[in-house]
Amino acid sequence: MNPMITVTSIPSTVKRSATGLHLIGDLYGCSCDERLMLDADFLETFCKQCVTVAGLTIVGSLFHSFGEGGGVTGVVVLAESHLSIHTWPESGYVTLDVYVCNYSSDNRPKAQQLFDSILEAFNPADPHLHRVERA
Repeated sequence: MNPMITVTSIPSTVKRSATGLHLIGDLYGCSCDERLMLDADFLETFCKQCVTVAGLTIVGSLFHSFGEGGGVTGVVVLAESHLSIHTWPESGYVTLDVYVCNYSSDNRPKAQQLFDSILEAFNPADPHLHRVERA
């Protein structure tokens, strides 16, 4: 039995103060340092450096390796929201997700810088990128 889901519309006259930007990437054919695909500690350090350089605020992080030859899944929790990444080294495939809210300031440029830094490091042959303005 499915629970009842209620959808409530927000009137368009309501000002939304917590807008955001969600950058999403499906990165195919990655040609990069193999440690980015396989080594959880290396990928975590790299992602945290990129966050710091972009000027965003790290609250915490968790990265997990799926064993020898397996990929990595990880998240960096930001005061502004999050970065998540998942690697499939056997396929040269990575999913990348950067979301920031703009509650106290416009963090869009910082999010774009973070996304671009990670994208460049993975060097995908066929990136599928999406930009979603959140309201």
